[in-house]
Amino acid sequence: MDGNGQVQQVDATDATDAPGRFRGPLDVLHDIFGYQAFRPGQSEIIDLLCGGTSTLAVMPTGAGKSLCYQIPAILSERATVVISPLVALIDDQAAALRANGVNVAAIHSGLSRERNVEEWRDFAAGRSKLLYLSPERLMTPRMLAAMGRIGPGLFVIDEAHCISKWGPSFRPEYEQLAALGQHFPNATIAAFTATADSATRVDIADKLFHGHGRTIVHGFDRPNLQLGVQPKTNWRRQLMEFLNGKEGLSGIVYCLSRRLTEEVADYLCEEGVKAIAYHAGQPSDQRRESQDRFMSEDGVVMVATIAFGMGIDKPDIRFVCHLNLPGSMEAYYQEIGRAGRDGQPAETLMLYGLDDIRMQRQFIENDGEDGEHKLREHKRLDALLAYCEASGCRRQSLLAYFDDTTGPCGNCDNCLHPPKVVDGTGEARALFQAIAATGQFFGASHIIDILRGGETQKISERGHDKLDVFGIGKARPKDFWQGFIRQAVSGGYLVINIQKYGCLELTPRADAVMAGQEIFAIREEALMPRAKSKRGGERAARVQAAAGDLSERDQRLLADLKALRLELARDRGVPAYVVFPDATLIELAKARPMSEAQMGEINGVGPKKLAEYAAPFLKVIAAA
Repeated sequence: MDGNGQVQQVDATDATDAPGRFRGPLDVLHDIFGYQAFRPGQSEIIDLLCGGTSTLAVMPTGAGKSLCYQIPAILSERATVVISPLVALIDDQAAALRANGVNVAAIHSGLSRERNVEEWRDFAAGRSKLLYLSPERLMTPRMLAAMGRIGPGLFVIDEAHCISKWGPSFRPEYEQLAALGQHFPNATIAAFTATADSATRVDIADKLFHGHGRTIVHGFDRPNLQLGVQPKTNWRRQLMEFLNGKEGLSGIVYCLSRRLTEEVADYLCEEGVKAIAYHAGQPSDQRRESQDRFMSEDGVVMVATIAFGMGIDKPDIRFVCHLNLPGSMEAYYQEIGRAGRDGQPAETLMLYGLDDIRMQRQFIENDGEDGEHKLREHKRLDALLAYCEASGCRRQSLLAYFDDTTGPCGNCDNCLHPPKVVDGTGEARALFQAIAATGQFFGASHIIDILRGGETQKISERGHDKLDVFGIGKARPKDFWQGFIRQAVSGGYLVINIQKYGCLELTPRADAVMAGQEIFAIREEALMPRAKSKRGGERAARVQAAAGDLSERDQRLLADLKALRLELARDRGVPAYVVFPDATLIELAKARPMSEAQMGEINGVGPKKLAEYAAPFLKVIAAA
């Protein structure tokens, strides 16, 4: 460093030691990261941050938000601090930057004290221009004082929705970041998230910028994701139908409980699927090993609770399946967003049932004493239920929640196979009358038994076999009434009262139906026995298209390139995508470069990776 504390230019092969050698962001994009052009929205955000404008950027998962702050950091003469919520996210991003020749420091609880001290010294001396750490470590008096002596020019807050009480994933330690502007008035603050509705965005910007920054929303649409929702009837059969044709592809299956996670993983392994269970109850070493396998191997299905996912930067996840209802639209959007980050086709499926609704309501009621927070979370769950029962385009419904718009997508289950909506007013009146006649004090199972004329002890003891509605619905099977009640709950005709052990209660909408003032429209397919899916081959063809429509010869080469990538990744102890993402391997298989110069023209092959990997990859290509 010179006498003024600025980093001097040294060897031009080190990106972060030589900010002056780049003319602008495009030079960094090409010369460091090996890409020819920016994705939509990236250039605008980079220009704002390079110009010193604090910015909240809302970008869909897979839009390339990391480059939006990494490139300004490389171009800047001053240091950059990236605040990230998870150790796994910090490690993966640091590994990816180092693979491109960028010096980066990382400090977290997973490293030894000696290693953390070494990382800090590199950052303080200017040998590393970027530092990754958690909000807890940054917002201590000692660390703030040390940062004050360095004077970073840019603070980056990843997963910024965690700062807002209006968001679905509020973390108190994140809220302390609102004081960054006071501690570092001359620094630019950047905040990034893929999950923030309008109220959350306003709250984040107010906390961080106090009216002096910009908010850029580049849409929430992920058109490469095929959206699908089904009522849960038999999760084993439905899951295997969904996995039909996806052999050799990576995906995630989300479960609500640790017990179900283990059960599903064991079941899939018995069915010949390479599945791994992952949840917070496992030892940290086991979770890390499982994550490394998922990141490095092809064709692994991770069966996990929500403990897995944030910060998983694996671009070639081809599917996400929820076996239980998520807690909100934000959680659902974030979790499906882990599929198809490479822009290639990917598929999603959510199964849901009444038990899921009851459990999610219970979780909300048990979450502290803040009544306003509980009300917000119930409303979020209501929005997700409305999405589940939507009869129109699901993408339109999903984007509308985030104040975004689009035309019919043609790539969701409702667009591909439009449901028929029929009049279910007669059945609805019978259901609502049964609930009213029993005092609105019983759950779905007992109400269904009454409607179907069941001879149970519970019915006889309470005299419910004497009700006018007893047996009125016996012509319909149990599955019919379960689906009917599910749609009535989702449509706002009934609520599940958690305080009264999950009993069904009527709303004014149900009263209006019973009074003849409103009809009850229902999706016909939800009322019919579900036939075995015939769309497995169709779905598989769409997902397999992710390989870029390669010929059989190129497919064989792609398999060889993936095997080489896995070997190199394991040797270096990094995820496979850090060597090269799938998109780069597909382009290599198509173009078949025969020289370093030709390989250097492939997207994702920067100078550092070209020098390190050209020889082994060109050897495999030449032998193909």
